[in-house]
Amino acid sequence: MAALLLRRRVSALGVSPILKDNVESSWLWLELRDRWETAVLKIKRHYGSCSGTRKFEFTDLKDGSCSIPSKLDLTDLTRPHTWYPVARKKRRKVILHVGPTNSGKTHSALKQLKLSLSGVYCGPLRLLAWEVARRMNKEKVPCDLITGQEREEVEGAKHKSMTVEMADVTSDYHCAIIDEIQMVGCKTRGYSFTRALLGLAADELHLCGDTAAVAIVEDIVKVTGDDLEIHYYERLSPLVPLKVPLRSFTEIRKGDCMVTFSRPGIYRLKKQIERVGEHRCAVVYGSLPPQTRTRQATMFNDANSEFDVLVASDAIGMGLNLQISRLIFSSMTKFDGIEFRELTVPEIKQIAGRAGRYGSKYPVGEVTCVDEEDLPLLHAALNSPSPSLECAGLFPTFDLLLMYSRLNPQYGFRQILEHFLENAKLSEKYFIANCEDMLKVAAIVDELPLALHDKYLFCLSPVDVNDDISTQGLIQFAQNYSKRGIVHLREIFTPGTLQVPKTHTAMKELESIHKVLELYVWLSFRMEDSFPDSEVAASQKAICGQLIEEFLERYGLQMPRGKKLPLRKRSSSILQ
Repeated sequence: MAALLLRRRVSALGVSPILKDNVESSWLWLELRDRWETAVLKIKRHYGSCSGTRKFEFTDLKDGSCSIPSKLDLTDLTRPHTWYPVARKKRRKVILHVGPTNSGKTHSALKQLKLSLSGVYCGPLRLLAWEVARRMNKEKVPCDLITGQEREEVEGAKHKSMTVEMADVTSDYHCAIIDEIQMVGCKTRGYSFTRALLGLAADELHLCGDTAAVAIVEDIVKVTGDDLEIHYYERLSPLVPLKVPLRSFTEIRKGDCMVTFSRPGIYRLKKQIERVGEHRCAVVYGSLPPQTRTRQATMFNDANSEFDVLVASDAIGMGLNLQISRLIFSSMTKFDGIEFRELTVPEIKQIAGRAGRYGSKYPVGEVTCVDEEDLPLLHAALNSPSPSLECAGLFPTFDLLLMYSRLNPQYGFRQILEHFLENAKLSEKYFIANCEDMLKVAAIVDELPLALHDKYLFCLSPVDVNDDISTQGLIQFAQNYSKRGIVHLREIFTPGTLQVPKTHTAMKELESIHKVLELYVWLSFRMEDSFPDSEVAASQKAICGQLIEEFLERYGLQMPRGKKLPLRKRSSSILQ
């Protein structure tokens, strides 16, 4: 595996040996990573909060000597609906479908999409975009698929299925759907849902999601001048919270799904379940490639498969059709990147609601916990309404940042972005999205001679800045692009060298290499001439997925050797 990229080993420094022939990028990554801890803390702000209109006086970044005239106040983001003139030419009919998981709300909206002359589905996940495109084409409604990494065009198609980030706000549609609309409140991705909500130019706009979104949608639609209908839905099949916990792994039965919130925890539970009983476990978690998640779910759903139990993270909360009889929380806390915290009411309801899918072989869903002391929280959450969202995410358009940068040409993109966001004026219904990861990427690309638009694209790319291998991939792509204007995949990756991993460490590295290949494909769709090897990257990405699946089949029973996270001490837990 180490022969893939970066032949000189620098793993002793904490950087995985995957980027070949370029040690410079590894040192740059190490240097920048040290800077971020200080720099990000200096600009860290209360992302995701709603504190009313923000009022700042803009002055020059350096010494306050050059103020911007009020008519050119580019930091005024109080009227974002005006950014989308095509949509504002319409008086849209907005239909809000709200209800719990498994209530048929999206199904109702899709029926209208199929009947429309033209339309678009915008979903939160590639898996959902794939599923809608597949279903539409199967029902003889030609439908294109568009995500950050795929474009599949169907002859004669007037319908599109895409991830919400790809929403086209310049085209005219008869019908549009935004799925999981409550994600306008997401601290990191909420601005993409807000953009689609404000900008999709559709005669009929269907919004599907949790009741938590009702108030904020009502507020936004009042400002846009559209008409609003609200349809409420009830769950189609019962969901029964059990009064007793799972007391022993011997009680695991066919159709169970055990949920935990760490990758090592998933493999640990898989081993314990398979060692105790007669079951084999499929696994689903976020860093698995989407295709692998789908195939693992398919194996679990197949009545003839030996994989009759699922061990998963909260990645099952949306995007996969699963035949779950009983869902079991191994814990009601998760690490959110900053601290361990209890699951929120919406998170509990979203995950628990996956049990007992309507029309499946398990028409009644059950949900319980491993720890008896978690049962009160579980029951209270399932019986509580989701808290109403107070505001929606927002992020400035590239055009605004470009104009802003021209007023301050001496500053890098990171400084421009920081200062713009610190001085942004917002209405009480919006918050600035958490862009700390974007600022980290901006610090990388500011070291390179790149145009502002190129820097902006790299900052929007799906790089995992918490993954050293993924970040090194971005650095090498950006460096090579800045030097020659073209990036060949073979410069950092040797096709034909991928192997089935034999350890969990090697498996994690392969997952990271998959991210690098996905990043190349993403960039190739936006800079086709500069990243010409998209077909090679896509084929190697598919091979990665196959090797990951082979590992799950051949070596999935091995215990991970990484450091175990401490478990809470509870006498009633079978995890003791």
